[in-house]
Amino acid sequence: MRQVKFTKEEVRQLKYESIYHKHALVRRRMQALLLKAEGLSHALIGERLGICPTTLRKYFDIFLKGADAGRVEALKELNYKGKPNRLMEKKDEIIAHLEENPPATQKEAQAKIKELTGIQRSLPQVREFLKKTGFVAAR
Repeated sequence: MRQVKFTKEEVRQLKYESIYHKHALVRRRMQALLLKAEGLSHALIGERLGICPTTLRKYFDIFLKGADAGRVEALKELNYKGKPNRLMEKKDEIIAHLEENPPATQKEAQAKIKELTGIQRSLPQVREFLKKTGFVAAR
């Protein structure tokens, strides 16, 4: 079991953020560390929060690697980059094709994108792509 010492201020921050932080993952990290501060065993923390021992160790590592003044702040960093948008990677090619062959509807734009790139996307995803690129297609 890892030995972690908490300051009163850190415990106060953990209590607050475990309830009020906007992101659920951050709230769960805060809850885990708060339970650790309260002296619960790793097994009990994992059971209460529904997380495996490896995930719990990762939370502790994030906390311990944070600078002294920002250990709780380190728990707030998500570092999720997301998946690359395959349509945006081919944006110039798609828009050039759609400008040469304007679609009458968004459904037609969807079909042209699939034909050109082989990428199948739902109508809302195509609509969002067209909106982001500034291309205006008919409904």
